[in-house]
Amino acid sequence: MNTSPGAVLFDIDGTLVDSNYVHVDTWSRAFADAGVTVPSWRIHRCIGMDGDKLLEALVGSADSAVALEAKDLHSDYYDKASGRLQILPGARELLQRIEELGLTVVLATSAPESELAMLRDLLDVEEVLSAVTSAEDAEDAKPDPEIIDIALARASVTPERAVMVGDSVWDMKASRRAGVVCLGVRCGGVPDAELRAAGAEDVYEDPADLVDKLQDSTKYVSAIARLIDA
Repeated sequence: MNTSPGAVLFDIDGTLVDSNYVHVDTWSRAFADAGVTVPSWRIHRCIGMDGDKLLEALVGSADSAVALEAKDLHSDYYDKASGRLQILPGARELLQRIEELGLTVVLATSAPESELAMLRDLLDVEEVLSAVTSAEDAEDAKPDPEIIDIALARASVTPERAVMVGDSVWDMKASRRAGVVCLGVRCGGVPDAELRAAGAEDVYEDPADLVDKLQDSTKYVSAIARLIDA
């Protein structure tokens, strides 16, 4: 039996906090005010990407005048919209339950520090966190695995002793590239089929659904059960 604790890595946006559609709205407004129209559905498809990759995908460049203006506007609009952010059902309970099971809780996000501070204040679970990442920790964010690798190092755990929980295909792809089993939640707005195609072992409704499964029996969440039983 492996005596070292396993770790569960969590994305935040769309996974623990209902923020994806706030991002869609504020990016849409930012692009429009910067003089370019980008359909909201295309923005949603890119949420969870590194900011520069999102801009490249949507306006063709991350350093053009339009891209730089939109990036600044988005930061301003998102900050002003922070009052609309809500914790997803079961988010706090899930993190606390994972810690009670003897597993290490890690926030593996590529959110900028300014956004991360708001999200952490909203979650209010600092006592159960063992490690946190942000956009400042990696040159290449999801779907590149660098942020996952850094989270693993900070948790002092190997990929085989970790599970990632996320809501986007970028979370799934980054986890798989890092050699970490990943679980999807559909509360970020991505269909089950796409999450599974990107590498999710299982897909759940939201954090509350995962809590319910863990409270019934860890066997319902096989990936986390393996960490406990190993």
